[in-house]
Amino acid sequence: MTTPRTANRRRFLQGVAAAGTATALFPSPRNVFANESPNSRPVFATIGLRNQGWAITSKSFKFADFAALADVDSNVLGANVEKVQKNQGKKPDSYKDYRKILDRKDIDAVMIATPDHWHTKISVEAMYAGKDVYCEKPLTLTIAEGKLIEKVVKETGRVFQVGTMQRSESSQRFLQAVALIKHGRIGTVKKVTCGINGMEASPVIPVAPVPSELDWDFWLGPAPKVEYRALPEMRKGYGGGVPLYSNCHYAFRNWHEYAGGKLTDWGAHHVDIACWALGASDTGPSKISPLEYTLPVEHKDGYPVVNDQYNAATKFKLRVDMPNDVEMIITSEGDNGILFEGTEGRFFVNRGKIVGKPVEDLKDNPLPDGAIEEVYGGKVSANHTANFIEAMESRKQPISDVWSHNRMLEICHLSNIAMRLGRDLNWDPNKREIVGDPQANSFLARENRKGYEINM
Repeated sequence: MTTPRTANRRRFLQGVAAAGTATALFPSPRNVFANESPNSRPVFATIGLRNQGWAITSKSFKFADFAALADVDSNVLGANVEKVQKNQGKKPDSYKDYRKILDRKDIDAVMIATPDHWHTKISVEAMYAGKDVYCEKPLTLTIAEGKLIEKVVKETGRVFQVGTMQRSESSQRFLQAVALIKHGRIGTVKKVTCGINGMEASPVIPVAPVPSELDWDFWLGPAPKVEYRALPEMRKGYGGGVPLYSNCHYAFRNWHEYAGGKLTDWGAHHVDIACWALGASDTGPSKISPLEYTLPVEHKDGYPVVNDQYNAATKFKLRVDMPNDVEMIITSEGDNGILFEGTEGRFFVNRGKIVGKPVEDLKDNPLPDGAIEEVYGGKVSANHTANFIEAMESRKQPISDVWSHNRMLEICHLSNIAMRLGRDLNWDPNKREIVGDPQANSFLARENRKGYEINM
């Protein structure tokens, strides 16, 4: 049976073939935005609104108009509709089902801030619906999903920004770090250490009534069907208003089923900058070795034997063999940030500082004019959304493209697989598969739950 969405995809591809690739996939700037408003502002919609969803939306009001919002939690949806209306003076439409946003012709782009296990399905369907995409990091739940997104970006010609904001923001400290490496200020790089923090284990989390405002089945979506679990104590501060321990809001990052723990959370930031500086954004490691690690529950054949506690690694130290004999260490210990060590010096960078003798030496021996812009590939944008919109106008991929993101995220995914199986993994960066280990390779993909397959 041919579904409406399958038919739309076929018509889209037929249009590409009929019009010619250059014209169909890369429209002229005057035809980029579906909504021909007097000030040519693009029309956006946000899918997934808690915490980071609101953060990326609120940073974008100066650049775009928001016509619609979607979330499976009616309380979160209602609160964000009010906030958007207050900020832009016009009430956005609201939906529980994101597919109603994709069906609209007036929306140019979607911003996706759902839990990780939803990213690929929504992103792929959005691109086939003719939308450009801004998706929060980490982009995927598996390495196979990354390959699929790359294929669809290439096939559709859509612009796709990944939300690794350290490439654009944090007062350009990370851009300066990359420039220091590229201009040889520490000689030949020998080692890079990414400190990404650990996390705490959970107590046993009991089955609990599903909150009335939450569509639990839709929240699970592509993930396996399980019961909702939560403890009554509420989280304070960032992520407040939700249970301190659960298998849902905020805590989803601590479960293999929905995310990858700290490895794909903070790792998606710092490993990204490390690979960028090393010039390894289009290749990968040769080996991943789990030196020390703690899984909070027992695993058998790589899978947790219980389903009532967090299961992602709480502490870890991994060695990654990178090209040119560079050793990468990913650790939950020490400062959160990146330490670069070379034959002629070392320096440390994070969101609050960049320190070390090579940095101090800039006072008397500054980087060449344009060094930061050279790293960025042009004038540095005001923020990540601005870069996304510039890319939408030029029809070129933005600073955080899917290819470089997936290459570095493969390191994070492989690190989790290595810890779950308790052994070293040899990786072929050309074939993008684990060498000589069929069991480990079986973790590179996951099957979506029936009824939540990706509509292609």
